[in-house]
Amino acid sequence: MNDTERRLWNWEYTWEVLPGLVEAFLKFTLGITAAAGVVAIVLGLFLALGRRSAASWISWPVYWVVEFVRSTPIPIQLFFVYFGLPVVGIQISALATGIAVLGVHYAAYMSEVYRAGIDAIPKGQWEAATALSLSPARTWVAVVLPQVVRRILPSTGNQLIALFKETPFLIVIGVAEMVTVANQFGGQNYRYIEPITVAGLIFLAASYPTSVLMRKLETRLAR
Repeated sequence: MNDTERRLWNWEYTWEVLPGLVEAFLKFTLGITAAAGVVAIVLGLFLALGRRSAASWISWPVYWVVEFVRSTPIPIQLFFVYFGLPVVGIQISALATGIAVLGVHYAAYMSEVYRAGIDAIPKGQWEAATALSLSPARTWVAVVLPQVVRRILPSTGNQLIALFKETPFLIVIGVAEMVTVANQFGGQNYRYIEPITVAGLIFLAASYPTSVLMRKLETRLAR
């Protein structure tokens, strides 16, 4: 490799940084995505139910919380939780902050996914459950939610992919996810092109097949 090629791309440096990036990806990026995804899926359902509540003292606060979270950028939310809450005596680790903020942010979006799925349930299903004297809890568990889950599965997958691609925002609070580690390698060696490019390729290799799978699943369920 001549000097010009080395200046453009250094393969020795690439192989040097690759193990650290893969470790950060497996240890933090995927773990954060999984944990925040669980928060988003579970909390999103409760927010959707809150939005549908007949009690305005529940539905309206939930509505404004969802709109506020969806309308503010993730870095601002991260800064507020990680740097703002300690002012009032609430200290949260960077990792817990990242999981909580991403989870709550995408729970707001998941609530809309759930709400669309619930609204798509035919009115006759509700009437049939009433005719069979099913309790509200039984109606939701046995009739409504199984149909909702089937309808929203592709959208849920797409939201989780989007969440996965938002994890680099955690660099602003120093979480050692993959892009943070790539940036650290770049700073230590005064060379960013290789670690940042490799990190991007790892994101692509992980998210693109999943996106294709979600599209195929959406097409299959639509039949």
